[in-house]
Amino acid sequence: MKKPIKKEFKENFNIVIVGTGGQGLITLLEILANAARIQGYDAKTSELHGLSQRGGSVEVHIKFGDKVFSPLVEKAKADLILGLEMQECLKAAYFAGPQTAYLINKNITPIPERNPVPAEEIVKDLQKYTKKIEVINANEICSKELGTPVVSGIFLLSLAVLKGIVPIKPENFLEAIKQSVSEKHLELNEKTFELAKTYAKQA
Repeated sequence: MKKPIKKEFKENFNIVIVGTGGQGLITLLEILANAARIQGYDAKTSELHGLSQRGGSVEVHIKFGDKVFSPLVEKAKADLILGLEMQECLKAAYFAGPQTAYLINKNITPIPERNPVPAEEIVKDLQKYTKKIEVINANEICSKELGTPVVSGIFLLSLAVLKGIVPIKPENFLEAIKQSVSEKHLELNEKTFELAKTYAKQA
């Protein structure tokens, strides 16, 4: 195993990803874990509230660093919360502290018999925990440029890596995509990474 590069974080780097069933959170978790290991880190993951049905809440955790003893992120200890659905980000606020970066897909999934929480209210509530909040309409970007919103999670995670929010080298992350994604879907995911690279330069 490669030696870890000089770390830009203390102890472990902690990520919580939230969204709904069918958004590919488990794939994102696998890619992150593989990327961390390629870079020489220890990594542990947990699917805390994974519901297989489409539309159900899903929350996954990953920690990586020199040595990781537990995959679960503690209260207010997340370094990054990646939100694929905005309302789910409110539930993840338990893990947010002043150091936490939120990277959020501007996507709100209707909840039966409940009015959706407006995006502006969600951001306002999250600002009580951290000021590092970025909302990106990943569904719209991916639909326009790639013809499908299904890779919006890959787009956001790639963007987090390319912007240095996640301390993983982009080439290691891309290699992890190749290891984790089936050959059938690999070309689309590679194009998504390249799209994120273009977007990161423009932002």
